[in-house]
Amino acid sequence: MAQSLCKIYLHIIFHVKTTSPQIANEHLERMHSYIGQLVNTIGCNVIRVGGIGDHVHIVCVLSRNENVSHLVEEIKRNSSRWIKTLAPIYEHFAWQSGYAVFSVSQSQVDKVIDYVVNQAEHHKKQSFREEYLNFLRLYNIEYDDRYVLSD
Repeated sequence: MAQSLCKIYLHIIFHVKTTSPQIANEHLERMHSYIGQLVNTIGCNVIRVGGIGDHVHIVCVLSRNENVSHLVEEIKRNSSRWIKTLAPIYEHFAWQSGYAVFSVSQSQVDKVIDYVVNQAEHHKKQSFREEYLNFLRLYNIEYDDRYVLSD
C-alpha cells in the first residue's frame, strides 16, 4: 500500500465579529490554549496560537486527512461555544464569517511563530485591518475591499 507523505504548514487568521465583545486580556491565554487543543483534536498539529482581543493567529500542520475549511469551521464553532461559558460578557460572542489561510514554507515557520508570539507589540504600530490587507497583498490574493473583514 502506498504511503501518503505530506507536511503542510498553515497560518490561519480570523477576526471577532464587529458586533461581538472582544476577548479580554485575562482570557486570551485560555482561549489560545483551547484553540490549540481543538486543532490537535481535529487531527492537525498545533504549533502556536496567538493574537490579541480582536483576532487570532494559528500556526499548525494540516493533517493529510483534513481540509482547511472544515478545520477552521470546527475551530470557530467550538471556540465560540466554549468562550460563552467563561463569562456573561461573552453571551453574544461570535467570530466573523470569513478567514484567511496562508501556506508557510518550512524555512519560514520560525519567523511566523515569532510574528504570532509578538502580536501585542506588533499591534501597537499597526491595526488588524492593515495587517490583514498586508498579508493579502504579500500572498497576491485578489480581494474586494468592500467585503474584507465584513461580518
